[in-house]
Amino acid sequence: MEATFVKSVTFDCADALVVARFWAAALGSTVEETSTSAKAFVEAPGWGGPSLWFAQVPEPKSAKNRVHFDLRAAGSVEIEVERLVALGATLVRAGAESVVLQDPEGNEFCVED
Repeated sequence: MEATFVKSVTFDCADALVVARFWAAALGSTVEETSTSAKAFVEAPGWGGPSLWFAQVPEPKSAKNRVHFDLRAAGSVEIEVERLVALGATLVRAGAESVVLQDPEGNEFCVED
């Protein structure tokens, strides 16, 4: 019997297109042409990991994420954090092992070596 695999990771958001554009730029991918503010799709770049789906929902984010991405910087963590902030991320805190940021709708993620 074969095991299942993660097909996609879904983000609930107020504006799917805003968050999809951020993650596509952050990960070096593109937003599918048919994407809208209600639903958007970003194909996994490079290694073939799960795709990213973004779905508009009426309720706002209300607590810290229980699951988040840990991004590995290709070069300097500091330069990668600057790039992500320029794309719309917000710096939450810088630690000794990782830097915590939020995407444009407040979803936490980390950048590390």
